Amino acid sequence: MAAFIVLLLAALSRFLPHAFHGVGIGFTAVGGGLLFFGSRRSTSLAPAWQATIGVAIMALSDYILTTKIYAYPFHASAYLITWVWYAAVILAGSALLRKVTVLRVTAGILASTTSFFLLSNFAVWAGHQVVYPKSLLGLGMSYVAGLPFYRNDLISTTITAGLLFGLPVVAASLVETMRSAQNRNEPLA
Repeated sequence: MAAFIVLLLAALSRFLPHAFHGVGIGFTAVGGGLLFFGSRRSTSLAPAWQATIGVAIMALSDYILTTKIYAYPFHASAYLITWVWYAAVILAGSALLRKVTVLRVTAGILASTTSFFLLSNFAVWAGHQVVYPKSLLGLGMSYVAGLPFYRNDLISTTITAGLLFGLPVVAASLVETMRSAQNRNEPLA
C-alpha cells in the first residue's frame, strides 16, 4: 500500500511547479517514486501488471498536465517514449532494488535520470521540425539545452530515492540500537 501512495504522491509532485506559479524549481518525485514503486512489488501483482498500473497513473498526470495546465491538445503518440520509460524504471526498480544497497540505489538513480535525459532530448530533436536542425550539431544543441533539466532531475531523484530507501534503513538501525541498549540495560543517551 505504501508503494501506491508513493506513486500517487510522485504523480502529484509534477503539479508543484504550477501550484507555485511556475517558479521553475523543477523538482518532482517521479524518478524516485517509480523506482520505489517498482521495488515494492506486491506479491499479488506480476511486474508487468505493476508497471501497467504505474504507467496508467503517470499517463493520467500527463493528460491532466497537457490539457488542463498547458492547455494543449493531447496526442498519446507524443507520450509513447515517456510511457515506455515509466515502465522501464518501474521494472528496473523491481529487478535492481529488491535488495536495497547504496550502490544499487545509486545505480537506479543514475540509470533513470540519464535514460530520461537521453531519450527525451533525442525525441525532441527527432520529433520537432523547427526546434533543432536535423544534424549532429542539432542533436548536441538539444542535449545542451536539456542539461539544466537533467541537473534538476538528478537532484530531485537523488533526494526522493535517498529518503524513500534510506529512511527505513535508518529507522531499522535506530530500533536495533534501542533494542540492544535495552537488552544490556544501558541508558539510551
